[in-house]
Amino acid sequence: MRLYWEIARRGYGRYAAYPAATLAGAWTNTVFGFLQAYILLALYEHRTDIGGYDPSDAVTYVWLAQALLMTVFIFNWYELSLRIRDGNIATDLSRPLDPLWYWLAFDLGRSLYHLVFRGIPPFVVGMLVFDVRLPENPATWLLLVVSIALAVVVSFAFRFLYNLATFWLLDYRGVSRIAVTISALFSGFIVPLPFFPDWLEAVARVLPFAAMVQIPIDVFLEQAAGAEIAGLLLLQAAWAAILLGLARLVLRTAIQRVVVQGG
Repeated sequence: MRLYWEIARRGYGRYAAYPAATLAGAWTNTVFGFLQAYILLALYEHRTDIGGYDPSDAVTYVWLAQALLMTVFIFNWYELSLRIRDGNIATDLSRPLDPLWYWLAFDLGRSLYHLVFRGIPPFVVGMLVFDVRLPENPATWLLLVVSIALAVVVSFAFRFLYNLATFWLLDYRGVSRIAVTISALFSGFIVPLPFFPDWLEAVARVLPFAAMVQIPIDVFLEQAAGAEIAGLLLLQAAWAAILLGLARLVLRTAIQRVVVQGG
């Protein structure tokens, strides 16, 4: 445990070393938050409720989704793919570390940094300008922390899986682009899942992607209570276990015969 704790610290420290990049990213999230908030508010000009969301729910969704963007890290994680492609994965596999747990610990450290320094500041700005709804039950904040942690693990396991495709492909970008597009749409990051047609929302709810963004937002908005919240957290935990198990199986299959391109 001490080893993986130190790896998590280095994941945190790696991104903490670039405060200017963090500031620029937080500014970008804030700008996009304003754009998306006003777009959604325009939908309420002639109606008071969409999919169970009122205007306050909608703007809260926007700013929490922006806070989760880099915390969960849906987009643009190709580090494992690049290491496979350039052959550095051979060095990684020779180390006395489990690659899956190494990258998970590193990602948990990274996610904490992004939550604190890139997620919370835009959310605070949104609170100052819009009618953001905060939880009424203090226990919701603790449930939110648990839900976000599970969301990070689900997202990591999914990213790890599509990065592993590079073991069999010459170019990782096609699979990665498809995976990122699907996860962004069905996670609820682009549009809240309650805005979907009923049948499509039902499909999206049982996929792993909702566990990355929509479920933490549902917890924060207190859209569920009691056993229903427990069910949402258990669904996240189930997908985390399933995807980590698949990642372990695919990694084991891949390293049975590793071919390093160019040598």
